Amino acid sequence: MTPEHFAEATGPASQIAAADLSVVTRQGHPDFLDLPWEHPLEGWNRVTDRLVALRRGQSRHVVRMVRYDERIYALKELPHRLATHEYRVLRHLSDERLPAVRPVGVVSGRTARDGAELDSVLITRYLDFSLPYQHLFHTTSAAMLSDRLLDAAVVLLSRLHLDGIFWGDMSLANLLFRRDAGALMAYLVDAETAECHQELSDAMRAHDLEAGAENIVGGLLDAQSGGLLDDSIDPYETGQELIDRYRRLWAELTHEETVSAEERWRINARIERLNELGFDVEELSIVRSADGTRLRIRPVVVEEGHAHLRLRRLTGLEVQENQARTLLNALDAYGLLLEREAGAPLPEAVKAYRWLSERYEPVIDAIPEHYRDRLDNAQLIYEFIQHRYERSTAAGRQVHNEEALVTFVADVLDKLPAERMLTAPDES
Repeated sequence: MTPEHFAEATGPASQIAAADLSVVTRQGHPDFLDLPWEHPLEGWNRVTDRLVALRRGQSRHVVRMVRYDERIYALKELPHRLATHEYRVLRHLSDERLPAVRPVGVVSGRTARDGAELDSVLITRYLDFSLPYQHLFHTTSAAMLSDRLLDAAVVLLSRLHLDGIFWGDMSLANLLFRRDAGALMAYLVDAETAECHQELSDAMRAHDLEAGAENIVGGLLDAQSGGLLDDSIDPYETGQELIDRYRRLWAELTHEETVSAEERWRINARIERLNELGFDVEELSIVRSADGTRLRIRPVVVEEGHAHLRLRRLTGLEVQENQARTLLNALDAYGLLLEREAGAPLPEAVKAYRWLSERYEPVIDAIPEHYRDRLDNAQLIYEFIQHRYERSTAAGRQVHNEEALVTFVADVLDKLPAERMLTAPDES
């Protein structure tokens, strides 16, 4: 595939060719031409000052991180066919709003100074506030970690399968996690082996699930041998639990059920259960049976994130599902207060605007700048709401934002590590 055809196949992009070097990137990103492409990535610590060492999972390819102002990009060196394939898959995941690192571009036609051909490089955007599993093992209790990590992995794999994506290489090293209120949200990092289909067969799903569980067991055994894993976590039991949880979630998402005409309340109950799991339902396929007394229901699930969709519509905020639930509760509670003060119902848009401008933004603005790398804004608001509730409970009265902010900064933020970008020892 030529650079011109690659750009056409992958959507809007900027293309710069220097001699045989081709740099195809999505709009809104640097051109990366100042990087030493004539050198293998392995030796970049000696030839560029843009390199930054961040904690990440293991990779079968050489990976380097580079900084452009406040943005970090991951560069992965691999054969051109694999680089373009992974770029296209990641573009599809991005277009479908699935949790994965965002693709930026591909650099090809690289030649060393001695004339030797070098592999292509896939460029992706570093995911701010993302945490590799090793960091979680150090900072999260064993019981909470096992549940949260498994749930995050299962939801991600289910979302991929619903969209017809066969991953083929789910593992701890190929997952990144972000804090999502009291839970974790998993993101796909490596898509080399992924395939995009209209729909996956049961056999393909089962193969993907079993291979992923085996990989995760292997990762846990490695962590165990390295002294990272708590003794209470059994790698083999964890692998089986992942399979069991996936099967339960998949059944809830996709199984058909027969409901009598007198039991239509069960339709709403099913939708509510799906919403609680974080999935929205676009339509229901309802077929009346021959005797006219029963309805067959099969939900068509189109996107994870019932709460975050509503919050985005009301406020424009892009947050994760559990964070969205907490913020919506806060928004709705403030809306009730506003309606009591006004003595009349208010439009939803008015309540959302006033909550955003009078509650959400003032708290964010009040946080000192040097604490902004502790948590992303949505997680910060979640933690603040929890802190204010605890202070109010202890005091036996409502503690207001201004008062709670003082102790929140001193007692909570000051004790948290910076997680926006987890630095690692120099890789030289």
